[in-house]
Amino acid sequence: MSPVQGKQEDETLVEAALRVLNTADPFEKAQLGDLVASKWLQGTITRPYDPFHNLPLPDRPARLTNVKLVSPSLMPKLGKAGSLQSRQAIVHSLVHTESWAIDLSWDIIARFGKEEAMPREFFTDFVKVAQDEGRHFSLLAARLEELGSSYGALPAHDGLWDSAMATSKDLLARLAIEHCVHEARGLDVLPTTMSRFRNGGDDDTANLLETIVYPEEITHCAVGVKWFKYLCLRSRNPAFYQDSLASQESEAARSETPVEEENEEVIQKFHAIVRTHFRGPLKPPFNEKARKAAGFGPQWYEPLAVKGPATEF
Repeated sequence: MSPVQGKQEDETLVEAALRVLNTADPFEKAQLGDLVASKWLQGTITRPYDPFHNLPLPDRPARLTNVKLVSPSLMPKLGKAGSLQSRQAIVHSLVHTESWAIDLSWDIIARFGKEEAMPREFFTDFVKVAQDEGRHFSLLAARLEELGSSYGALPAHDGLWDSAMATSKDLLARLAIEHCVHEARGLDVLPTTMSRFRNGGDDDTANLLETIVYPEEITHCAVGVKWFKYLCLRSRNPAFYQDSLASQESEAARSETPVEEENEEVIQKFHAIVRTHFRGPLKPPFNEKARKAAGFGPQWYEPLAVKGPATEF
C-alpha cells in the first residue's frame, strides 16, 4: 500500500470533503464526491473529523476557468424553452447551479460540522445532499451535450457562492439563505420550467427534472429546515441536543414552552436572518405544496414577500 493510499483509507470525512473542494474539474469533482459519499454511507470512512487537527478551508473551491463569469445583472435572458438555443441556455444554467451545489454541500460539512459540534446525522444528511447534487450535475451536463452544447459554452454567474461567503461565519444563516431561500426558490420555478420544456417538445429534459431533480431538491430543502430548527432548539437546551437529533420530539413533549410558541420563535429567528442576509423581499408565487413537503409552511416565507427591516438576532 502506498503512503497516499494509506492516508486516504484513514482520512476523515472533512479531509475527504476538502479533497472534493480542491478538485477543479467539475466532472471529476462530482465523481470524487460520489466516491466519498459512498465510503461514508457504507462505513469505510468512519470519523467525521479529527478533534485535534484543524484543517484550512479554501476561500473559494477550486474551479476551472473555462466558464465565462458575468454579473447576475448582465446574464443574457434564458428564454422560455421554445427554441433549441433557449433550452440549451436553461440547461446550462441548471448545470452551473448544480456544480456550485456540490461545493456548497461539501463546504457546509467541512466548514461547520466540527466548529458547531454537529451530530453525526448532520454529516450524513449533507453527504446525501452532496451525492444527489453530483448526480444532478452529471445527468444535466450529459443532457446538455445531447442538446448540442456543453458546460462552459455559455456565460454564468456565481451568485450562489457569493451568498455562501456572506454566510461563511454563521451556520444558521447558511442554512436559511442557501437551503430555505435559494433552494426553495428552485422549488417555486421548476414546475414552470418543466412545463416549458414539454411545451417546447423536449420531454427528455422535462422527465429528468420531474423524476430526479425536483423530488430530490425537496429533500434538500427539508434538510436545511431540519437543521435550522435543530440549532434553534439546541440553543435553548445545549446539553440535551448535543448528541442526538431524535431528542427533538421528546424534548418538545417535556418542555414547559408550548410547541406553537417554540415554532414561532424559530420562525421569527428565520425572518430576522433572512432580512439581514438576503437583499429585498422573497419573490412569489410560492410552491406551497413542495415547501410544505420540505417542512415549512406559509408562515415561514409569506411575511418575507414584503419588505421588512433588518432585525438584530
